[in-house]
Amino acid sequence: MHSFASRLAKSAARHNKLLPVALMAGSSGIASTNRNVATRYASDQVAASTKESLTMLQRYEKHLQASPVKTKMVTGSILWGLGDLVAQVVPQMVTEEDDTSASSSSSSTRIKNSVAEPWKYDAMRTARAVFFGFALHAPLSHLHFNFLEYMTVRLGVTGAFQVPIFKAVMEQFVYWSWVSNALYHGAMGAMQGMGSDEIYQKLKDVLWETQKAQWVFWIPVQLLNFRFVPVRHQLNVVLCTSVVWTALLSAWYPPEVEDAKKEEKD
Repeated sequence: MHSFASRLAKSAARHNKLLPVALMAGSSGIASTNRNVATRYASDQVAASTKESLTMLQRYEKHLQASPVKTKMVTGSILWGLGDLVAQVVPQMVTEEDDTSASSSSSSTRIKNSVAEPWKYDAMRTARAVFFGFALHAPLSHLHFNFLEYMTVRLGVTGAFQVPIFKAVMEQFVYWSWVSNALYHGAMGAMQGMGSDEIYQKLKDVLWETQKAQWVFWIPVQLLNFRFVPVRHQLNVVLCTSVVWTALLSAWYPPEVEDAKKEEKD
């Protein structure tokens, strides 16, 4: 009887020693489980976000393959409109900063003179840019990039550097830059109500200056574009970059400047 009681006491003592260890192990396991659940939740959120982004890109790619011209027309209208919006807002912000400054440069004076006081957003001006991007620039650019690819293959131009250089030279110096810039100034003039003689005079006044700016801005962009981007996406690169280019064109040749010239002639 005494031996049984002794064994029972020893068993209870061992149980009391193991109980805290078991409790610690249990709490550690629960904490580890919670951390795993949190990690899995965060991973699932990142995966869902990535999947959503990929889905948007895949949708765009699907539309681009099914209706390339229509898709580029919609994209062009949005980005050309955005470029004109930037061109209207940014010069006004610069003007407001110049008004509070003691000194002003000639460039800031030029921007200031091109913005009417008090400033008002010109929705019709943006509408003209949207129409130009939708109806003229995007579909013609689609033909242009496919024609460049056709000419490259037809003439047997190959090589990682030869192809971009050939396409850039053809685009910038042979035909496209002249056509696109003349089309821009001509279409904007026509939508502003100018006659054929006025549009011709406008082209004489601004086309050469636009061409020089075009070569500085677009040749580096297009060399990279032709080198690394598939043909079906090259116009998208141009449209995205055109937000900056459209802003520059709109700021350099705003409707207010043309109206002032007409008043001086009258």
